[in-house]
Amino acid sequence: MSKTAKNTRNRIVSAAWKLFYINGYEGTTIDDIIEAANVSKGSFYHYFEGKESLISSISYLFDDTYETLIKNIDTSLSPIDQLVAMTKESFFTIENTVPVHLLNRIMSTQLTSKGDSHLLDPDRSYFHIIRKIVIEGKDAGLFKDEHSVNEICQAYALFERGLMYDWCISNGNYSLSQYSTKMMRIFLNGFTM
Repeated sequence: MSKTAKNTRNRIVSAAWKLFYINGYEGTTIDDIIEAANVSKGSFYHYFEGKESLISSISYLFDDTYETLIKNIDTSLSPIDQLVAMTKESFFTIENTVPVHLLNRIMSTQLTSKGDSHLLDPDRSYFHIIRKIVIEGKDAGLFKDEHSVNEICQAYALFERGLMYDWCISNGNYSLSQYSTKMMRIFLNGFTM
């Protein structure tokens, strides 16, 4: 996908999720999204079949968050601290841009979807960024030899999904970003020397 196409798609996704958070999913129309994203109706339908198809676009929102975070992350932090910081900041974004009932809906559609799950797509920026950090940790001798890079990356992503799932079934009654900071560190320490 070209940079221009990606920017257009990302503007649509970003506008949609902001509107979903402010007006609710039901209270947001395609015309609202088109206006907020400053795109044509044709551009909207080029990337999305309709408003419902935006539900699975949450993975793009996550990827954008991780791409921004990796550009600004303190590289003097250990790989564990980098991963914990990435989780904390991405979950802060979720808490402040994705209503709990919509995250519930996203998680449930992933269970019933007949196609590929966007959240599990190994070509997502999310997985490339995590992999890069885990490789740095492996190269520095931080992670145990018995765990491969792929195993650590898959476990990290699994644990993040588990934290989101728990936050959903708890109806968002605690701070996902604060809780995840503590729990992710404990979890990742299980992979270290």
